[in-house]
Amino acid sequence: MVSGSLVYGQTGTLGKPPGTTPKDTSMNKTNSGKWKDEEAKITWEKLNSTRIYTPDTGIHTFQRNLFTQPWYRDMGNLGSPANNLMFTPEDRVGQSLGYHVNDVYRLNVDSLNYYNTSRPYSIFTYQLGSKLEQTAGIMHSQNIHPNWNFMVDYRKINAPGEYKIQRNNHDIAALSTNYLSLDKHYLLSAAMVYNKIQHDENGGIVNDSELSNPLYTDRKTLDVAYQNQSYSTLRSPVTNVQRDFTLLVQHSYRWGRNDTTYNSDSTSFTHKLITRFSITHKMELGTEKHTYKDLKPDSLRYSSLFNYSFPVTGAGYYAAGGDSVFTQQKWFWLDNKVMVNGFIGKEGHQSEISAGLGNRYDQFISAPVSNIIKDSLPKLYYSSGLDRSSVLSNYLVADIHKEALTPGAWQYAANAKFFFSGADAGNFILDANLGKQLKNNWGSFIAGFRQAVNSAPYSYTNYENPYTKLFYQFSNESVTTLYATINNQKFRFSAGIKNYIIGNYIYINDSEKPAQYTVPFSITQAWVRKLFKMGNFFLDNELVYQQLPQNAPVNIPAFMGRHQLSYEVAMFKKRLKIATGVELRYNTAYHAAGYDALLNKFFYQKSIYVENYPEESVFLNFRIKRFRAFVMVDNLQQLFASNTILNTGTPVLNYYGAGTATIPVYAAPDLIIRFGFNWVMVN
Repeated sequence: MVSGSLVYGQTGTLGKPPGTTPKDTSMNKTNSGKWKDEEAKITWEKLNSTRIYTPDTGIHTFQRNLFTQPWYRDMGNLGSPANNLMFTPEDRVGQSLGYHVNDVYRLNVDSLNYYNTSRPYSIFTYQLGSKLEQTAGIMHSQNIHPNWNFMVDYRKINAPGEYKIQRNNHDIAALSTNYLSLDKHYLLSAAMVYNKIQHDENGGIVNDSELSNPLYTDRKTLDVAYQNQSYSTLRSPVTNVQRDFTLLVQHSYRWGRNDTTYNSDSTSFTHKLITRFSITHKMELGTEKHTYKDLKPDSLRYSSLFNYSFPVTGAGYYAAGGDSVFTQQKWFWLDNKVMVNGFIGKEGHQSEISAGLGNRYDQFISAPVSNIIKDSLPKLYYSSGLDRSSVLSNYLVADIHKEALTPGAWQYAANAKFFFSGADAGNFILDANLGKQLKNNWGSFIAGFRQAVNSAPYSYTNYENPYTKLFYQFSNESVTTLYATINNQKFRFSAGIKNYIIGNYIYINDSEKPAQYTVPFSITQAWVRKLFKMGNFFLDNELVYQQLPQNAPVNIPAFMGRHQLSYEVAMFKKRLKIATGVELRYNTAYHAAGYDALLNKFFYQKSIYVENYPEESVFLNFRIKRFRAFVMVDNLQQLFASNTILNTGTPVLNYYGAGTATIPVYAAPDLIIRFGFNWVMVN
């Protein structure tokens, strides 16, 4: 789909072609008295949108963890798998691999920014926390020409964690570029994304009573399910690694009415193209690989998946050279579509109508497969080969939309995607919404409808390693969504309501196997946010209510809240701005979701009911020109309640040799001091 652009303008100098930049004599060192400190213009757009965004320089909530907003819950360590306490179905249409526990850290090629900068623009970010928790990043954007920009972005997350062997080590990178020809007829948008997510699995804390025992003030001494001193005291023998790479190229050619406008003294002009018709081609190519390794396996750990006796020593640890469990799933896909687009309406109020045809190729590989060959040495096995499957699909796409770019304007959109051939034939997604941008700073509102019919992801239907093959078949899942939101800047108020109706829900059950809940169920959500201002004091309140379905296999709390009281002031002729205060986050008691490290997925559990104290923090945020920073003390509740449970784990059989099973838990870290900054450089 081509961007619904209304007018494309470029300022030029009389006698020179558009896009030509005259020599800036004001920067000549011999003319320093005429130097100009002109404000840089930094804006960006999203793919297939003409809405203009500008950098956020606020400090009101600068201290908040970027990756867990607004209601995500990790497992007690930065970069660990995270699930959303505000129920959200997995976003999938057509074929997919099905690993989503790390989505909050990954960059998505369809959501990157496409910049336009009058000067080179860079952002450096860094965050340091207790226990060597670190996040670093750099983003740079620069216009090669006024009509051609590129952006590079890299992020690094590394956190050994407060508990044993729970290290996370992530590398995330992206590149985007956008080019508009001088005559405004040809538009190119291209992007690449690479995500590498590495998570050491500790299986959870085996005995949660140790969390409140003063003998275990050093959290590294608590027993965890997958510890194995014969392997390492710092790294886990059990790891999940996810890598993906995506390339996107979208280009279009436009036809329409050209217009040239001169300034009052005819020294410069603006060249415009009002688009009436265009053709767009979009190509996406991606690879994704998920790898699970257990270098010191326990036979009991895999009893729900297969039966195999791994060699052990009398000390309870595994003999050197013993077998391992290794499984890898790969996904390669190639998607091409061609769209024909028409534009109707007046300048600044155009609607775009599009229709097209797409073709998609998906290939899945599992390795190694369970072709077991006995070696000449006893008890040593290896496997060779792989399991490969391919899917070729064709689909139709259609879209109509109009953006609200000015106050008082209406917006509407409707788009559809329908697979008519291949394994996904009959799958579709239909999305429609209507809204308005209100005048006089009254905000906006939007209401919409969405329905999707999806196939089961590959990882839910196939599980293979050298010791077993497990296959599952599921009917298509149906998700229908109705929603409405309102945002009022004048009264600092926003609210929304959403209703999901789900049929043939695909999930991981309490036996930690893929399953399908065939009874349709509904979940209704309502939320509200209100910011009160009293002089320099701000009270920011957020509340969420979720109507829980009876018997449906979901783990979500009924109520959640977050409140922040802060004092915010500008000092020293507004050169220094500070925001300092306290924040409180809580939810009602509920059955917390379980996490299965063997499948790298959250599962439904109903054995452990979790009730925690509110999470508390104090912070100081400040900004000096283009430098923003924060200092915060997080998890203050751990000073008087050290057993905050976040998730449960896979039951462990006979851990202490008593013949009983225990359910490990994932707990919050103790009090943490964090420091972070964001430094913007404009050359």
